[in-house]
Amino acid sequence: MDSMSPAERSKRMSLIRSKDTKPELHVRHILHRLGYRYRLHCKDLPGSPDLVFPSRKKVIFIHGCFWHAHAHCKIAHSPKTRRLYWNEKFKRTKARDKTNRQLLRKLGWDIFTIWECEIKNDDYLISHLTQFLGPSGAKTKK
Repeated sequence: MDSMSPAERSKRMSLIRSKDTKPELHVRHILHRLGYRYRLHCKDLPGSPDLVFPSRKKVIFIHGCFWHAHAHCKIAHSPKTRRLYWNEKFKRTKARDKTNRQLLRKLGWDIFTIWECEIKNDDYLISHLTQFLGPSGAKTKK
């Protein structure tokens, strides 16, 4: 049983952001520090990717583990109330994500997805981001 009334739960859920989340801001900070420049939430691309690198034809999605039902993840638990509703919601989200990835690939974009649970390890993040994006083009001092 939910400890909040439906009105309280609705109000709390409406406060959850889809843009400028803590994981997204953390990744943006790391990328900027490494010398990468990007566009944010391009609405003209399928799925409005969180980060877009037009000259590289690459996009990055930063997914919340709960909202995108990350498989085998501790954060991605299924709520105990209204199970049917949540299962259907997660199915729709996964189908939408898959469709958006397919459309982006057809348009020639490379896609990288970062999960919320992967944000905590900066070394892992830096390694995978630079491997995906290639050299930043930032000039380093010798």
